[in-house]
Amino acid sequence: MIDEKNISEKGSAFLKLSLYALLGVLLELLILLIEILVYGKSINHLSFTGAEKILHWILTCITWTAVSYQLIKTSREKYKFDIFKYRNSLDLKNWLLCLILLTVSISNSLIDWNGFKVLKEFLYYGWLQFIFQYIYYLFETILVVLIIIFAQKAGEIWFRKDKIPWGGIFVGSTWGLLHIVTKFQLYAGLSAFIEGLLFGVAYLASRKDLRIAYPLIFLMFVL
Repeated sequence: MIDEKNISEKGSAFLKLSLYALLGVLLELLILLIEILVYGKSINHLSFTGAEKILHWILTCITWTAVSYQLIKTSREKYKFDIFKYRNSLDLKNWLLCLILLTVSISNSLIDWNGFKVLKEFLYYGWLQFIFQYIYYLFETILVVLIIIFAQKAGEIWFRKDKIPWGGIFVGSTWGLLHIVTKFQLYAGLSAFIEGLLFGVAYLASRKDLRIAYPLIFLMFVL
């Protein structure tokens, strides 16, 4: 007989890990608030120097590293789930799906940015800030992937269906829609929701192998 209470509790535990990863992303706002107070900035006219931006990215990456490490450790030691355990070779169908997802994501980015995002950010920031900005993206992607992994695990435990992108649905509904607040644009939130959903599909398309899933999602995120 299936212990429904145990299943519910186990699923809830992984959903909490996913929420903690989301809160980890949001810690950047706390760092930003502290910086505003330290620098004496106005929220209505927020403008950082190049050095201040780089310091912000460094502090955020350090914070995200600590959060990511603790979540991965907790998952492995407390809940006996090693997120790196999947080592699966992909068949042609999966590789094609990964390529299609990357193509769709890049196409969406070209529309959103009215051009190639990487080039536009390079021209805007200059080479030094650009490097730190993309290091920042590397660490943000780690937390986004953790949100997906743990939410996917929770969904599979609760509903016993492993073909549905529970992680993508969750990250799109949380991290994605939060862009409405952070960017003050409904379209930005809806676009990020779709992007998050695609990330979740990419995780499944790569058969949960982070050697493939992480670089794929990172490329989908930044290109």
